[in-house]
Parts: sequence; structure tokens; C-alpha cells
Amino acid sequence: MTNYRTALVLFAIAVAVAIIAATLTTAENVNMRMTSNETVPKTLGQHPLHPLLDRLVQEPVQAAPQR
Repeated sequence: MTNYRTALVLFAIAVAVAIIAATLTTAENVNMRMTSNETVPKTLGQHPLHPLLDRLVQEPVQAAPQR
């Protein structure tokens, strides 16, 4: 019974060390700069809109005329 307990304790220690190492590695690689509400001049801070469709969504697609 003590062999299982020893193995379990060693496994728990190894998992704890791995979690701590992963957390520290992630925290080092994350950019921790502060954000602000200011945007660059002449921008809306949004992705540009896609061009408008030349048909309604409900309209069926017209087949190309056959030659």
C-alpha cells in the first residue's frame, strides 16, 4: 500500500510542477500592455465592410446565359 501512495505523491508533485511551469511560461509570453479607448486617426477601429451584394440573399442565383 505504501508503494501506491508513494507513486501517487510523486505523480501529484510532477503534475503540480508541470502546471506551475506552464503557467509561468505562458505568463512570460503574454503581452501585458495596457489598452486604451483611443484609436488611430482616420480609422474606425473595425474591420472594413465587405462589398455589397448585387442581389438579395433570398433571390436565387441566375444561371449564366448559354451561348
